[in-house]
Amino acid sequence: MKIAEKTVVGLTYELKVGKEADEIESAPFSVEIRDSEDPFYFLFGASDLPEKFEELLLGKEQGEDFSFVIPVAEAYGAIDEDLILNLPKSQFSGENGFNPDMLQEGNFLPLMDEDGYPMQAKILKDLGEDILLDFNHPLVGFDLHFEGNIHEVREATTDELEHGHVHGPHGAHDEE
Repeated sequence: MKIAEKTVVGLTYELKVGKEADEIESAPFSVEIRDSEDPFYFLFGASDLPEKFEELLLGKEQGEDFSFVIPVAEAYGAIDEDLILNLPKSQFSGENGFNPDMLQEGNFLPLMDEDGYPMQAKILKDLGEDILLDFNHPLVGFDLHFEGNIHEVREATTDELEHGHVHGPHGAHDEE
């Protein structure tokens, strides 16, 4: 079966990211590996993945290997300075489910947006009373280097199509 609209796709891959800065390309480094013990499943045409990612997989079959680079502009774009915010540390109190260990520079804070959807923000700097948070997608500003294999392709169930997300091989939710 080939990858198409309304199919569920399971992938194994290694994702490396790199960026071009001042004409000097940094060597891509590995940020995520999904192996056959833990493939990544998504509903084709209804994922939050960059459009280019799905476009490059369209028509491939189970067992086929893939390797491609998605440039920044077609991945998660450039850093949006408006998504870097100074917030008072008092908003991240124990009452709100945070502990001081979570507020270390470099950590990602699990947050909710106003509609109740999970999101995350990276702590850029501890400013004493405030913390500087980056709400950009963690892969913003990077070229995405994917290398992997099409682990599985199957028709989506009615339930999956209605809810817009996948139940993996063991009924596990992989993407929301």
